[in-house]
Amino acid sequence: MRTRVRGWRWRQNPLRRRSDQVEAWIALAVAVLICVGAPLVGAVTGLWAHEQARSVATAQRAERHMVRAVVVGDAPEQLPSADGSDRAHAYQTDVRWTEPGKGTKTAAARVPAGTRTGDRVDVWFDRGGHSVAPPPNEVAVWQHTVTVGLCGTAGAAGVVLLGHGVVRRVALRHRLDEWEQEWARTGPDWTRGRA
Repeated sequence: MRTRVRGWRWRQNPLRRRSDQVEAWIALAVAVLICVGAPLVGAVTGLWAHEQARSVATAQRAERHMVRAVVVGDAPEQLPSADGSDRAHAYQTDVRWTEPGKGTKTAAARVPAGTRTGDRVDVWFDRGGHSVAPPPNEVAVWQHTVTVGLCGTAGAAGVVLLGHGVVRRVALRHRLDEWEQEWARTGPDWTRGRA
């Protein structure tokens, strides 16, 4: 039966090799990097992503405007579905609205599924008058922030674990070399009496 002695790499004993000490220190460094470093990297990347997403949302809010329009185009009888289900999808149709001082305007815009002629909808346009998606709101900005932060944390942890695997492989090679050297010194004493 095999027993494990915890912490043997840290204690003084004649069986401990230099590679054992290096491996113990590396294991400690990996634990610290995964528990402290990876979440710190995730927090920094999340904060960076939050600032980027907020600046994009602010820029999009500045160049896009929402209008309350009336649907004047017809809705298709049945919308095509890519996956074959009967889920309703947004579609493009004509909408009309009135701008103060500029009169009535009509343009094609994407409207939510289930919208019928005569319904009022909120649609977004850019400065060129093209229908665009609404700018991201605070919920979308925070979702982006959390996603990038989690990906940063996972990426940092993955890099640390990959590096640890490489270092362990090198340490194993060094340990086997040390054992070969030790056996070259002590092996003849063990086998001399049997020959």
